[in-house]
Amino acid sequence: MTGTLVVIDMQKVFGTEGSDWYTAGFGAIVPAIARLEEAFGESVVLTRYVSPDRPWGAWIPYFQDWPAELQPREAEVWDIVTELDRPGAPVVTAVTFSKWGPELAGLIRDNRMILTGVSTDCCVLSTALAAADAGVEVWVVSDATAGLDADTEKQALYIMSLYGPLIKIVTADEALAAA
Repeated sequence: MTGTLVVIDMQKVFGTEGSDWYTAGFGAIVPAIARLEEAFGESVVLTRYVSPDRPWGAWIPYFQDWPAELQPREAEVWDIVTELDRPGAPVVTAVTFSKWGPELAGLIRDNRMILTGVSTDCCVLSTALAAADAGVEVWVVSDATAGLDADTEKQALYIMSLYGPLIKIVTADEALAAA
């Protein structure tokens, strides 16, 4: 496989009904991501969002709106769901929506990052734009990402498509065939 599959924030907090941050399409994308993980083998990186120990700047009012999500790093809500957890795979943990930074950059093979996960209109979008700015070829797998709802999902994918050829929107089958 060429490139690195990056699975963005497939965590219990986003996949559990009743959670303030539940993403309705979460369960529907798990099979496609699992298929991609299997195909990419050792070229898989998982990411996790965790809340900061102490919010700063704009994060202070943000967590005033979401106080239930201000949890310690080891809280179960931040665990990657069992179906997609890959023992031995690198895990990038960040207190920011974008997971792009030196740690993730150092794990990308062949200057191509294939993005899956949640939420398309937040963490996936933030990561894709930052990586594209850094000169990485980014493929966003449309049927292996989920947004807040169908409309914001479609809007986020459209916005990212405007960054072509830096960002390419593909299906799981296209990612598998081209990789």
